[in-house]
Amino acid sequence: MRDTGRDRAGLLWVLPALGFYACFVLYPLTQTARYSLYDWNGIGEATWVGLRNYLTVLTDPTLRDSVVHALVLILFFTVIPVSISLLAVATMGRLRTGAFVSAARTVLFLPQIIPLVGAAIIWTWMYSDQGAVNQVLRAVGLSALARPWLADFGTALAAVGLIGSWVSTGFCFVLLMVGAGKIDPALYEAARLDGANAAQEFRHITLPALRNEIGVAATITTIAALSSFDIVYVSTGGGPGFSTMVPGVQIIRLAFTTGEVGLSSALAIVLLALVLAVVLPMQVSNRKARP
Repeated sequence: MRDTGRDRAGLLWVLPALGFYACFVLYPLTQTARYSLYDWNGIGEATWVGLRNYLTVLTDPTLRDSVVHALVLILFFTVIPVSISLLAVATMGRLRTGAFVSAARTVLFLPQIIPLVGAAIIWTWMYSDQGAVNQVLRAVGLSALARPWLADFGTALAAVGLIGSWVSTGFCFVLLMVGAGKIDPALYEAARLDGANAAQEFRHITLPALRNEIGVAATITTIAALSSFDIVYVSTGGGPGFSTMVPGVQIIRLAFTTGEVGLSSALAIVLLALVLAVVLPMQVSNRKARP
């Protein structure tokens, strides 16, 4: 028989959180969906346009490309950091202790404690014409490759993406290191006694044991890539031209610079749908893969 008294007490504890969630998440979300159906500058009278704003998002090259750029950033925010972190964790697992391991852990963890805005400013200086990146290229005889990386149409998006890679690697490394700490060392010892090499240990022990941590890291960094704002806004503002424009920056520009609140809201809803479309299958796949 259910204890209705405990159910009511639990509901009372949850109500404040539900109230805040409804006030600061659900209500703004419903209002955004509502505004997306109007042509409105945020001040004057709104005009009903139905799904026209969504059609504009899907057909306007600038808006469509901003979504494509966000998808490209998944490579830099997710694939590269998770791969580097996995290799680092596997390598340190074999070395165990030593000055090199301690120094490597510090270097890999460092990006996690630096604010995104600070990281963007640091890398903007490093990418400048006289910055550290170009100074190193000139020092090793590769002057032909030196350029203002964030001002070049061909390299700006990749340069911004590498900032995201640097920042995300710290988070992924910490998460995977914690997961690796829970792996029984006896499994590696038994594998070595059976003649397994480093690649086989990684494939048959490390990867399966870190499946959940990899799923969490991939999910969080993918959301960060699709909803990226800080790094792009501070480093390039979406430029040069629109070569690094992403939905997060475009939404702010449309709403507060050009006064297209309805179109901005439609892009926000499309971004939400995109995040759900990418992340939900990852979550389902990760749950199915659990033992």
